[in-house]
Amino acid sequence: MNLYSNKQKWKIALLVIALLMVGVSLFVSNSIVTKVGERERERAKQWADAIKKKIELVRLTNNTFDKLRDNERSKMRLWVDATLEVSSGAPLDSPLDNIAVQIVSENNEIPVILLDNFGGVSGRNLGFDTSDLRPMYPNYTKRQLLDVYKDSVLHLSDVWKKKNDAIGPIEVYEGIENTFVYNDSWEIVRLEKERDSLIEAFNKDLINNKALVPVLLLDEKTEEIIGTNMGKTVFEKKEIEEILGDLAAANDPIEVDFNNDQKSILYFDDSPELKQLQFFPYIQFLVIGLFALIGYLIFSTFRKAEQNQVWAGMAKETAHQLGTPLSSLMAWVQLLEAQGVDKMTTEEMQKDIDRLHKVTDRFSKIGSGTLLEETNISETIQNVTNYLRPRISDKVNVHISAEGSFKAKHNASLIEWVIENICKNAVDAMEGEGDLLISLKDLTTEVHIDIKDTGKGIPPHQFKTIFRPGFSTRKRGWGLGLSLVNRIVKEYHNGRVFVLESEVGSGATFRIILPK
Repeated sequence: MNLYSNKQKWKIALLVIALLMVGVSLFVSNSIVTKVGERERERAKQWADAIKKKIELVRLTNNTFDKLRDNERSKMRLWVDATLEVSSGAPLDSPLDNIAVQIVSENNEIPVILLDNFGGVSGRNLGFDTSDLRPMYPNYTKRQLLDVYKDSVLHLSDVWKKKNDAIGPIEVYEGIENTFVYNDSWEIVRLEKERDSLIEAFNKDLINNKALVPVLLLDEKTEEIIGTNMGKTVFEKKEIEEILGDLAAANDPIEVDFNNDQKSILYFDDSPELKQLQFFPYIQFLVIGLFALIGYLIFSTFRKAEQNQVWAGMAKETAHQLGTPLSSLMAWVQLLEAQGVDKMTTEEMQKDIDRLHKVTDRFSKIGSGTLLEETNISETIQNVTNYLRPRISDKVNVHISAEGSFKAKHNASLIEWVIENICKNAVDAMEGEGDLLISLKDLTTEVHIDIKDTGKGIPPHQFKTIFRPGFSTRKRGWGLGLSLVNRIVKEYHNGRVFVLESEVGSGATFRIILPK
């Protein structure tokens, strides 16, 4: 009993240590995950700040370009007035006239298209002329090429009218009106391209950075997406609701104030690496647990094999050691019979010798191939009870409940040992006084042997432990009887033995199941 209790204490101690190690490891892992999550949260905030700076940059550049366009419109009106002055046909004698000529001649930046009310078209600073169209239409006549040029300029004027308001129509001569259509100067076009290129690079490197955690910045009032790196900027309303729900479930949204009466909500998710890191400790413990389980099964198999060898060796050695004194005892009994000793005395001595022979036979069969014969198991049980009745207390009533012949594949010598051990334990539990009932049930494929006593009973938590080696409720017990019972029934007969029912203070019932 002490050996088993110490074993259980060591198991509990090791389990507590293992749980402490798991707890410490989980605590450290969760701390790392928390720190990584805080860093990703800061990166999401930095991303929102970058969006803010982008918005400010776009607003600033748009204001700047609006001012430049207003300035160019003023220049354009001045150029139109100067052009009308020069084309009026009046003598250019005054200094103002010379200034008008200078204004007209210095306009090399703003593209202008002049349309009259008779379908006439002319252009200035357009960046192309008929010579640029010649490679595209090598077989066209000069007239055809001029028509293509005119159509191109007309189409270009329609585009420019949508961008900048045309000046005119202005009556130049009586019955002749001109309309001036212009585009941004080449310098503004160049600056806009550079701005767009910088913003595109900014978006690519930071705003649309796929390496960053999934983020989405939403305008609180309009519920429009200000920026995101989740693949696209245009989502269906249902998509937005689903995405916001998932992101809000992952992390609490952050309110971002851009200090311009515009409040936005920043939604963000954990990175795939962080999500994997959260499950890493559990995967690690699972792998370690599998290795530990495999190692335990391997060592347990080796330990059981070693125990089996020890059991078999001890049993065979015991049988061998009993053989010599048994032969001597048999000779002494024969000598006593020859000397005319009381026959009853020699018969009782012979019974004990036969009993020792049976015990020796049992021990010799441990670890060897056991021969199972389909014989009447009722006779086997009857033989055991006949042996036990004169050797137990007269106050124990032994009853056998069996009808007919019960045949089962078994080794009579070993099954007698099984029933004897259980019955002796039952007598000890009843403290030499009570009822012992052995009943047999014949089923289709197996035979049930129930052994019921009226003793102290067995607590439910000991139903399985009583069959383990070393477990005993007696101070001087070795705890091997029921372990042998379990081994004989399971390993040699492919059967089962267990506590069928028990009530503390009222008794217990053991059931043995043997295949037929």
